[in-house]
Amino acid sequence: MSIISKMVNWARLKSPWIIHFNTGACNACDIEIVDALTPRYDIERFGILLKGTPRHADVMICSGAVTNQIEDRLKRVYEQMPEPRFVVAVGTCASSGGVFNGCYNVKGGIDTVIPVNAYIPGCPVRPEAIIDGVVKLLASLEEKEG
Repeated sequence: MSIISKMVNWARLKSPWIIHFNTGACNACDIEIVDALTPRYDIERFGILLKGTPRHADVMICSGAVTNQIEDRLKRVYEQMPEPRFVVAVGTCASSGGVFNGCYNVKGGIDTVIPVNAYIPGCPVRPEAIIDGVVKLLASLEEKEG
């Protein structure tokens, strides 16, 4: 591994850029994700920064169950992210489909369409749990690298 690739990996782990993707949630988890991004919880102290485009994001934070209508869009956004890319499923619906699992238009959790690196359970998930989940994901990636 060259020194440049080591520097890039170090920068990605120390300052991950995230993108928030709602696949059809009831908005409870979305409100908590947005709350985690506010100055009250100060997620930027970990170097985490919200981006508006998948081309600049390292981590995708997903909420909601995957429907047939959103499946192609989710794949497209995931494929636009640069390697290495990571996905965090926030909430019960994103993890397993939740109360919507088994509905005619619901495929299930995020992992039915794209690979998921971390699951944060809850309905709705507290901002502290979201921050803890993302930080633990980054810590586990740092251990794998080292």
